[in-house]
Amino acid sequence: MQPASKDTDTDTTAKASGRSKAATGTVDLSLFLLEHLVASHKPVGISDMARAFHSTKPTIYRHIQALVKHGFARQDKETSRYEAGIKLLVLGESLRERFNIVALARSDMLMLRQATGQAVSLSTLRTDEVITLELLQGHTVVDFGIKPGTRMDLHATAHGKIALAFGSAELLDGLTQATLRSWTPDTVTSLCALTKTVALIRQQGWATAANEIVPGVNALAAPIFDHRDAYTGAVAIVGSTHIIEATPRADLIDLVTSAAQKISRALGSTGSRTQGEKI
Repeated sequence: MQPASKDTDTDTTAKASGRSKAATGTVDLSLFLLEHLVASHKPVGISDMARAFHSTKPTIYRHIQALVKHGFARQDKETSRYEAGIKLLVLGESLRERFNIVALARSDMLMLRQATGQAVSLSTLRTDEVITLELLQGHTVVDFGIKPGTRMDLHATAHGKIALAFGSAELLDGLTQATLRSWTPDTVTSLCALTKTVALIRQQGWATAANEIVPGVNALAAPIFDHRDAYTGAVAIVGSTHIIEATPRADLIDLVTSAAQKISRALGSTGSRTQGEKI
């Protein structure tokens, strides 16, 4: 690492001192310490941080150890000083990918909404959860209350079923130990039935979930692949079962799968993995 200039260190300390006045709670102090480590161009000692935040060394030490424990900070074994940890890089990369897929998908989502008149949703997989990234309301009288950050059941949503079909086999295996929630009488709660459905989705390249979360509502989703040709999310249209039937019209399937393919190419997918192929 390159040593910081005196001016840089002075500015960093001054900013930290200003923020320290607001650090009245333990969470505040931990977050400010984390920012301080990121802003510093070289490892920082406990004494330096205690002075910067007008705190005691034991207090700073407790907070730093918590950050180290969870990977947000690391200690240089030779100097015993601290610097930002690898966990921050991992989180930063995840956040960067989140914004990339939303930005790259937006134009195709808008075209899909224009072509179908239905709401369009975008999801991604984070560890073992499918998360909504974006929802564009359709040109209908019904608005959907799904917001970015909403978690979607793997077994009862079109987005979730796409994840089961094209994501890691561990996702489906994990459901063997869980009780599948019955949202409506049409929710698939049998693991055997779900496994058969996932196998079919893998072959056809799209998924639906008619009446499974809300009666009268269906979604039609298709998988999105990244630059590694690995599953990274899905795009779907959401609307009334009168428009998006349990077995959707061929034109709707073509529109959704085409949008998914375009987004995949924008993410760097070579198309070498077909939508009916699982890796």
